[in-house]
Amino acid sequence: MERSREADSLTPADRQWWRDAVIYQVYLRSFADDNGDGTGDIAGLRSRLPYLESLGVDGIWINPWYESPFNDGGYDVADYRSIHPRFGTLEEAKSLIEEARDNNLRLLVDLVPNHTSSEHAWFRGALASPPGSPERARYHFSPGRGEDGSIPPSDWRSVFGGPAWSRVPDGEWYLHLFDVTQPDLNWANREVREEFDEIIRFWLDLGVDGFRVDVAHALAKDPEYPDVGEEVEELLATPDSLDHHPFWDRPELHEIVRGWRSVLEEYESTVMVAEAWLPSWERMSRYLRPGEYHQAFDFLFLQSPWDPDEMRRAVSEALSHSASVGSIPTWVLSNHDVVRHATRFALPNDVDAREWLLDGDRSLLDERRGLRRARAASLLMLALPGSAYLYQGEELGLPEVHDLPSEVLQDPVWEDSGHTHKGRDGCRVPLPWARTGASLGFGSNGPWLPQPPWWDDLSVEAQDGVDGSTLELYRRALGLRRHHLRGSDRLEWVDVAPGVLAFTRANGFACWVNFGDGTVAMPPGRLILSSGDLPGDGLPGETAVWVQLDHQE
Repeated sequence: MERSREADSLTPADRQWWRDAVIYQVYLRSFADDNGDGTGDIAGLRSRLPYLESLGVDGIWINPWYESPFNDGGYDVADYRSIHPRFGTLEEAKSLIEEARDNNLRLLVDLVPNHTSSEHAWFRGALASPPGSPERARYHFSPGRGEDGSIPPSDWRSVFGGPAWSRVPDGEWYLHLFDVTQPDLNWANREVREEFDEIIRFWLDLGVDGFRVDVAHALAKDPEYPDVGEEVEELLATPDSLDHHPFWDRPELHEIVRGWRSVLEEYESTVMVAEAWLPSWERMSRYLRPGEYHQAFDFLFLQSPWDPDEMRRAVSEALSHSASVGSIPTWVLSNHDVVRHATRFALPNDVDAREWLLDGDRSLLDERRGLRRARAASLLMLALPGSAYLYQGEELGLPEVHDLPSEVLQDPVWEDSGHTHKGRDGCRVPLPWARTGASLGFGSNGPWLPQPPWWDDLSVEAQDGVDGSTLELYRRALGLRRHHLRGSDRLEWVDVAPGVLAFTRANGFACWVNFGDGTVAMPPGRLILSSGDLPGDGLPGETAVWVQLDHQE
């Protein structure tokens, strides 16, 4: 394998490039449409690689691009070794991998191991086979309860809403913790484990640099399928004894992860990042122990409100717990599953953004404040030790599109929840590249989700080269981060004024964030970067600055 042959020329920093890398998340369906069918594709992404290199990121992570019926945006995989025709071909994927390298970009792909599509050959075979067959043993099939077996095996609920069990014509039930079209795989089955080892090798042999692992806290299930009560209704709900939760964060899943890690160790400089929604860093750190994941998204940081004490607590816990297992945090503020942070921060702290989407009460929304806070939070995140993941469009300051009409919604959450949760389409609206056109430069025709017309002023064209724009703020921040912060895990908190979060890094670099509304004194030293205007000599509210402290150049 080519990566192994290059091993002798790699420095320790090359081998652990991921420790302070900035990765750009590409939701391929909404990134760039080359063929004009309204859906983003590989050719569109290839055409925009120079943009990503100029942004200053180190790599890209692509959401699932596999063959899929698209009942859940591609997270219902029908074939893990092929590309969906709407995105392109496997040959185009190979070209993308090579061209990403030419543009100094690493490339991660999504691994979806908890479930397959109901159209996967394995599941079709399971439906065609009798109860107790080897084909059904790859999934979680079980007889129902009651005299006629008409009661589901347990009270487990789907994350998307409704029961987590569906019945097949012969009377058995199968488990799906997400949509009914996403049957859960049985990771106690040897064939399942061997198959995913080979899937991982398949993509690494093609040259990808690693994987983002979907719902990494799932996989292992209690084979007795015990009832759990109402706690299962929430994604993060956990019984008192986490080690005995029937399907989240079970201890046996770590053996599965160690098996994947052993495969990755056959290849140089590869990485796995876990999407694990867990209630504490004490639990999260277990995923980062030697021989397991290299990274895990810090969703506790993402969920922190606009509050300096809460943010400091989240950062401190992440740093201490990750360091205890020899790792480093992986920061994130937005992704394809959550309300964009420019909108979250535009709402009062006590308002749940996901619930707010249902009625969209605009009286609660202060969009200018949201953008100010989003820009400041981004400078905070990019100044922290560790790696960071950016979600496409956040470098443009894009907000959530909260007023999408119900007839255009495609996220299964909307239907599965009985229209009690609007779903995630609002953060997945295709990017605006230009001021004009049928899809603001996304493609030559209308996009699969409608863009607000006022996004023309947020487009790449409108912001490119414009001093003070959010795009130029990100470009400058990423360039300065490489210059000032690479290779150092050091952070020291500094107590300054009330409402101000401040810390120093290596060589006198300092970050101050004023979470309040009033102006405070600026830190002493040379200003490097500011998230907003600095009228006078003070640091305004909802603003962050990077400073080179006096006498520490």
